[in-house]
Amino acid sequence: QVQLVESGGGSVQAGGSLRLSCGASGRTLSTYGMAWFRQAPGKERDIVATINWSGDTTYYADSVKGRFTISRDNAKNTMYLEMNSLKLEDTAVYYCAASYFSGASVVTTAGYAYWGQGTQVTVSS
Repeated sequence: QVQLVESGGGSVQAGGSLRLSCGASGRTLSTYGMAWFRQAPGKERDIVATINWSGDTTYYADSVKGRFTISRDNAKNTMYLEMNSLKLEDTAVYYCAASYFSGASVVTTAGYAYWGQGTQVTVSS
C-alpha cells in the first residue's frame, strides 16, 4: 500500500509561482509512473502532467505546457510540480497519483491506483 500526501498549495496572484510536493510512505515510488491531476469546482479531474519511473520522460497537458514542470526524486520518495506564470484558470484542487505502469503515457484517472488527498491552489487577479 502506498500513501501519498500533497503539500505546497495555497493562494497566489496571477503570474506568480507555486511548488507542489507529493511525498509517499509505505512503499518506494521508484517503480511507479506518477502524475498530477487537478479538479476545478463542477468539473472533471483532468491530467496536468505525468512522469515515468526514472524521471526522464514526461507529458504535459497543453494548458500547462511551458509553464509547469514535473519532476521526481526517488531517493526522497517525492514528486514535485513547479508551477510558474499561474493563471486564474489554474485554480483547482491538485492531486498526485501513482500508477503500477512505470511509464509516462497514462493520462486517465483509471490508470492510477493510489491518490493523495489533494491540495488547493487558488490563483487570484
